[in-house]
Amino acid sequence: MKVALVTGGSRGIGAAVVRRLAKDGYTVAVNYVSSRTQAEALAEEVGGAALQADVSDPPQVRAMVDTVLEKFCQLDILVCCAGVAWQGLTQDMGPEEYRRIMGVDLDGTFYCCQAALPQMIRQKSGKIVTLSSMWGQVGGACETAYSAAKAGVIGLTRALSKEVAPSGITVNCVAPGVIETDMVKPLGPQTLSELAEETPLGRLGTPEDVAECVSFLCSAAGDFLTGQVIAPNGGLVV
Repeated sequence: MKVALVTGGSRGIGAAVVRRLAKDGYTVAVNYVSSRTQAEALAEEVGGAALQADVSDPPQVRAMVDTVLEKFCQLDILVCCAGVAWQGLTQDMGPEEYRRIMGVDLDGTFYCCQAALPQMIRQKSGKIVTLSSMWGQVGGACETAYSAAKAGVIGLTRALSKEVAPSGITVNCVAPGVIETDMVKPLGPQTLSELAEETPLGRLGTPEDVAECVSFLCSAAGDFLTGQVIAPNGGLVV
């Protein structure tokens, strides 16, 4: 039985990834920072475990990975879904808001990869999937910090893929477009409707659309892919 750890796994894209990997036969550890009830219910649903940790805090991340290894004795898949967003004019963003975006979205991805790698290197195998965004590819007005963090995730993915490939570890990135989750609700129904109209495929994405890409990268079909960015965005960014 292979073991997967999904950060930000209690809601949205993360929860869809948890369910999909469980369907694929993985034992899944569901990370959460505050949504304990949802995480524990989901872990019970899929027969996994719920683990609390703020991914922006390195000691908490190391403790989380240690717990996974104590419970399951291995770690085969890491999917970094934990993320936060902020919309607004750059000049209106406070330093605490900026630091939180960078701390969770970019630093958190780095810390989780860093904590998972020793075990994967020891076992000479492993798959890491990071989550970026189309705004990490092209930049989004009123989301400068988010765009910067998500662009950093793409750079991290590409660099790390070269570093750990000799150890049999693949590192790939999924960069979704506009996905129907709580994160995009602040945009409002009119803006979301306009974005759906602008999307060539004529709709917004679902968390399950993203989870399918993660599942592919974690499967044997993705064995010869590393350092790549897969973009489920309905053609909004090409």
